[in-house]
Amino acid sequence: MMVAVYGSSSFVVIVTPLSSFTVTVFRIWYVTKLLHVVSNSVRAEDVTLSIDSSPLAILTELSPFPAPSLFIRKMPLMAASSKATEKYSRLSNHSAYDALPNYQDLDSMISNAKLTAGTGTDFYDRSLTSRKYALVGVACSSIFSCSCIIAGIVTLAKHGVMGVTVISMTTVDSGVNLLNLQKEIWALIFNLIVTLCTESIGFIHNISLRSALASESRLRFNTNLRLLTAARGWCNPNGALLNSISAVLLIISYSSASLVVCINYPSTSPVEGIALIGLPLVVLGVALLLQVMIALSGMRAVKILTWSSSPFDLTAALIHHTQLTPATFRCMRCVSSLDVDGDPARPSETQPSAWRAHPSIRKVIISLWGIVVACAGWAALVMYLWHKHTELFSPDALTIQTWSFLPKLVQPNPSSSWLSNYIAYIIPGAHFEVWILVFVNMAVVQGPLTFGLHCSELIVNVIRDERQWRCAAGKKGLRTATNPVKPIFTHPICLILFVAKPFLHWMFGLSFITPNDAIDGEVEGLTVGMLTAQIWNLSIALFIFASFFTFVALRRPRGPQPAAYGHVQTLANLVDEWSPAMWWGHKEDGIPYCHAGTSDHPLPDVKMDCVYAGSGAGSLAPLS
Repeated sequence: MMVAVYGSSSFVVIVTPLSSFTVTVFRIWYVTKLLHVVSNSVRAEDVTLSIDSSPLAILTELSPFPAPSLFIRKMPLMAASSKATEKYSRLSNHSAYDALPNYQDLDSMISNAKLTAGTGTDFYDRSLTSRKYALVGVACSSIFSCSCIIAGIVTLAKHGVMGVTVISMTTVDSGVNLLNLQKEIWALIFNLIVTLCTESIGFIHNISLRSALASESRLRFNTNLRLLTAARGWCNPNGALLNSISAVLLIISYSSASLVVCINYPSTSPVEGIALIGLPLVVLGVALLLQVMIALSGMRAVKILTWSSSPFDLTAALIHHTQLTPATFRCMRCVSSLDVDGDPARPSETQPSAWRAHPSIRKVIISLWGIVVACAGWAALVMYLWHKHTELFSPDALTIQTWSFLPKLVQPNPSSSWLSNYIAYIIPGAHFEVWILVFVNMAVVQGPLTFGLHCSELIVNVIRDERQWRCAAGKKGLRTATNPVKPIFTHPICLILFVAKPFLHWMFGLSFITPNDAIDGEVEGLTVGMLTAQIWNLSIALFIFASFFTFVALRRPRGPQPAAYGHVQTLANLVDEWSPAMWWGHKEDGIPYCHAGTSDHPLPDVKMDCVYAGSGAGSLAPLS
């Protein structure tokens, strides 16, 4: 009986007994073919020989026997390239006669083949469902952006550059506080829609960028700073130029959402209403549509191996397509030990934090605290300027009475003054010039916040990848398949960031405002106001946000399971058997070293007093 692997298939071959002459001919022929195979260094993923204690595995194509005398059973690919040389050398120690097994060995051969069938990486999920979700999200983003463009153009055509379109009406008797509350709710809704659209677009952009980096052999982690990491080539849709444009468009999207909504006061009617300003609406639609076009062009420019956000599907895909090679003797080495030689190691009770393991996370945390300090400095500067000047400044100082979450108005009319403490300045110019200056002011001040929240995605996704990997040491094991929507609601840190993005941008809109509303469907000039209490509120919220993410980044996972944080090479080293459900633990006792790895069934805990170096590490020097 003979077992052979070719390509992605394995064959169990049963050979009937032959004459002595046939055996002699087979010996001569087999040795010749074997020497030819070894001399040409056949790649292990194309040809792998699986050997048992007594049977011999050879290539199916080497068999001299006719097809009628073969009984073939196909099985998945199950050999690692690192073991090919060892198996070839073991072949030379067997005689050709040993290749002809007895019939009673058939059951044991099939059983052994089944046990190792899960080690192949050809099972990985391409996650076409994720692609469908992403394309649906991008389609909805395109529809929303086109709707904004059309509505904005209609408004501009009817009312001019400063024109608005009223979307809801209310009477003066209902109260100005209710009207302002409605305005802020609409602003929050627009920020939430922008978040949904940019997240859908960002998912496709991240997947295509990840595939582009993998094709250039530059992919290190499953998650990257999407707008700060680029593929080679300025004309590349995933390159630095279009990434920079995408970053500017992302900032403009949130800035436009903060400028779209205003209150319209009719001069001849007691009915007031919430209105949408035409030009910011057009800018919002164009910014989102351009981001969609960049993301789709990036998707078409690269071959995407898998749409799954799981680091395990990505790692398996890279190994399967020979873009990643597992390193030997590193079964107990975590991601922070990449610069250490693959020497044996004892299990550790705690693992390094994300701060230590991922260099970009340190930069993100520092930038978040920089935003907190800048926001607090902004509030202090506003207070200082208010004490030094009086023109276009509120008459009321910042006190407990004037401190509020939402800005306060005194009278429900265009000349109403703010109870909240603020400073303001008039934007010079007319029509388009005014709007250009408003957008520049908004983008410059809001840009760091938008960029900081975008970079926070790295922390969220890295922690998510690590938590998924650590499930392999639990009772339920690790499930490699992931739903792209489910993590948002099942992982608290993902949900926190998803809620924080629109909420913090909305709070910024409360702090940095254009208090001039529309009269009879047209905005009367533009004045930018900075509200002290609302800026301090934003600073407090950012302080809480930065503190939480700092705690998450500095937290060290407990347990002997080596931390990976989505690092594909580390996962390739730690996972030695691939299957849709995996458990990690102790696999083999050895002298002097043991082996830890993964399996498709629960494994015992690793032995804390043992030294681990991986399978086949017996020839290494003992650990001192």
